[in-house]
Amino acid sequence: MNQAAASHALPDDKTLQELEEKFDPEMRFRPSVPPATQIIKWLLIALSCFHYYTAGFGLLQEVTHRGVHLAFVLGLIFLVFAASKKAQVGELRSTWAAPGGVPLLDWLLGLACAASVIYIPIVFADLAFRVGNPSLMDVVFGTVLIVTLLEATRRSMGWPLPLIAIGFSIYALAGPYFPGLLRHAGASWTQLVNHQYLTSQGIYGVAVGVVATYVFHFVLFGVMATRIGLGQLFLDIASSIAGRYAGGPAKVSVFGSAMFGMLSGSSVANAVTVGSLTIPAMIKVGYRREFAGAVEAASSTGGQITPPVLGAAAFLMIEFLNVSYQTIIAAAMVPAFMHFFGVFMQVHFEAKRYGLRGLTEEEMPRLRESLRQRWPTLIPLVLLIWILVTGRTPYLAAFVGITSCAIVGLTTQLKGNTLRNWGLLAVLQGLLVAMAFVDWGVKAEVIRLGFFAVGAVILVLGSRLGGVQGRIGYPVLIEALETGAKYALAVGAAAGTVGMVIGVVTLTGVGFKVSYIITGVAQSLAMGLSAVVPAWLAGVQGMTLLAALFMTGIVCILMGCGIPTTANYIIMVTVAAPTLVQLGVEPLVAHFFVFYYGVLADITPPVALAAYAAAGMAGGDPFKTGNTAFRLGLAKALVPFVFVFSPSLLLVAKGFTWYDFAVTFTGCVLGITLLAAALSKFFLVEMSRWQQLLCLAAALLLIAPGLTATLLGAALCVPVLLGQLAGWRAGRTAAAPA
Repeated sequence: MNQAAASHALPDDKTLQELEEKFDPEMRFRPSVPPATQIIKWLLIALSCFHYYTAGFGLLQEVTHRGVHLAFVLGLIFLVFAASKKAQVGELRSTWAAPGGVPLLDWLLGLACAASVIYIPIVFADLAFRVGNPSLMDVVFGTVLIVTLLEATRRSMGWPLPLIAIGFSIYALAGPYFPGLLRHAGASWTQLVNHQYLTSQGIYGVAVGVVATYVFHFVLFGVMATRIGLGQLFLDIASSIAGRYAGGPAKVSVFGSAMFGMLSGSSVANAVTVGSLTIPAMIKVGYRREFAGAVEAASSTGGQITPPVLGAAAFLMIEFLNVSYQTIIAAAMVPAFMHFFGVFMQVHFEAKRYGLRGLTEEEMPRLRESLRQRWPTLIPLVLLIWILVTGRTPYLAAFVGITSCAIVGLTTQLKGNTLRNWGLLAVLQGLLVAMAFVDWGVKAEVIRLGFFAVGAVILVLGSRLGGVQGRIGYPVLIEALETGAKYALAVGAAAGTVGMVIGVVTLTGVGFKVSYIITGVAQSLAMGLSAVVPAWLAGVQGMTLLAALFMTGIVCILMGCGIPTTANYIIMVTVAAPTLVQLGVEPLVAHFFVFYYGVLADITPPVALAAYAAAGMAGGDPFKTGNTAFRLGLAKALVPFVFVFSPSLLLVAKGFTWYDFAVTFTGCVLGITLLAAALSKFFLVEMSRWQQLLCLAAALLLIAPGLTATLLGAALCVPVLLGQLAGWRAGRTAAAPA
């Protein structure tokens, strides 16, 4: 590897994992010693294999599938996560009280939790006769699950989400003691356990179902794709596209995070992986440490909103809205573009303002060489997208993507200037395409299993008889299965705990009450504003919706300060989204609004995980990094308001017209550009205060949907543009030689 390529190589997998564990509490896994190490490893691999097999060859019955998934996930959390930081850093040795370095109590808690989960599939045949009339054993096992689920979530994610679930549970039990509209009849502990444990409205609800059916598979796909080198290829492409221009490393961060976001739905994982390369390069060319960290943090939060994979919340939308995944992908495209465009423009103006250079030819990777080495790593992503857009199930797409990653990793390797084993690669990928794209009817699972067996035999024979060596070996494949399962544990626990919150909402009807309260407050605010806002600018109905959006957005950000995006989305969709729907917002649009504001919490202080991770890598002040990251991601805060009032921006929303889309899209692009200039205090030259304020006002009008607002904004920015042009010409004249 030449020097340029080496300087642009991602850290090895072990280093990246250590960085993620350092900055993301969901990745802080407990060390262990034999025999615990081997037991945990093979349980994690078994969990990955279970999901991989069911994705390709047929899901189990719903209750059984969710039960097996949840039993593995919750049981493993007690083995993988320590009860406290102090317990995690204690002396590591195997004793009778701590087999394998894991306390005996944690082994017992894991077994008790797994047993309470598996109990439901075991008694499923008789469950219909027991819902509403639980036996003593049902209540005991349900109580064990509720308690251990809360503890598992606390260990893997911290206190906020368990406290929210406990608060909702108290509300369900103490309903008669609440004032006014919030009062309800209340439920006994037996009734609460019955609803949370024995029905599909609680712990075993849609959140656990989506994680067990979709999310786990895409987490595993992201790990596999990174292991075979697809992430490195993306970064090399980003460096080649944007690296040579002003402030090149920051622009590489934006492009790289956008492409890497297609693999990883985690903001922190994205920040750590891409930031390990781009943050030092940004600091080297002259960016402030806080700004360098903020660029990576703001860019990385786009990973959860970037098609085709997006974050876990996208798969929940499928279930909540009963739409296809293609619809979600199409709706996410333009808002995701606006987010990255907004960050890119601020990065550009910042670089121009301070005269920051781009990367030299020696500092940039050789794109042709990178493509020659790694082009096969694109095959899994192409197949995954192909399956998604042709209407097949997302879990089949993930199965094909994972399998294709394994084929590419085990069979392809560059020898000199020649890609070896391309024939074996073509045969195995052909078998995979036949498995996935041909409708084999009622025997589909059996026939797919036959194809898989034939492919496995060909791979083994090719490896042993043909001396095939791939870019990864079987140990790396096994490690990826283990790591992928580890990464999915925290989101699995969060899904179960959020199910408790949903259970209380459906049991008490509090969601409708909260919607009524929000609507009432919003109407009161709108009536007050109508006295000062001209009717031609906004009517009472529009201002009511605007006030409701502001309140919903603030709550989403506050909730997101303590809980992950997926949990935030589910809670807000259950409690707040119905309010927006009552005010006339299309359900798809309402769901995207709360989703985007939940993601925004990752760069919103005081708890901004992505920003703090990037600040730690940059050596900058975390709070300043978070504030700067929020400023860079401001487009993500404004665009949701735009697509609520102009749904055409989501492409597939009801009432879409090309005219509305063209006006709104053009206004957004121009407005975000002016907003970036105003926040950076630079367009063609340094901005004066009046230019900055006028530019900001023009930007907000341009971003606001509607032709009238767009034209007003365009007119308002004319003096700024003329002043900037005059200053630019004066600067060129002064700089010209006499």
